[in-house]
Amino acid sequence: MSANSADRPALVEVVLVKAGRTKIRYPAELVADDGTRVTVRAPWAGDGVRDFGFVRFEPGDVFTEHYWRDRWYSVKEVRAADGTLKGHYCDITRPAERSGDRLVVEDLDLDLWVSADGTDVRRLDEDEFAASGLEAADPRAAAAAVAALDELDARARAGRLGVLLG
Repeated sequence: MSANSADRPALVEVVLVKAGRTKIRYPAELVADDGTRVTVRAPWAGDGVRDFGFVRFEPGDVFTEHYWRDRWYSVKEVRAADGTLKGHYCDITRPAERSGDRLVVEDLDLDLWVSADGTDVRRLDEDEFAASGLEAADPRAAAAAVAALDELDARARAGRLGVLLG
């Protein structure tokens, strides 16, 4: 690759917002944006290792993240440093908004984990979602979030999560 800026990948700043506050922000390589779906790639942006018991996110992991402007979720393909697929981490979010080099996503607490072989499908943080107060504050958004989790769960259990990413 030469020093020509045209040869460098475009970067965006991913901003994850939760309960009105920025939870994390990190730079990511813009892989594609077709006007509906934005795909970015970034190394694990957390501090150190995060061990969930069923998967570990750690330095060297690479996330290929798919965000939609018309869907209430994002799907993140997680690979180890050696390229081995760990699985897919799905966040239930409001539809993503991209403005220039910023991609803003609002996390709605619900998550889904799907192991690489598809045999372990876990709904996560339903207790946090219930405690968030979203159902009372914004019933339409709460219903959309639950429907999105149900859709991803059904796709994962039918072995069809990858269809979203193709």
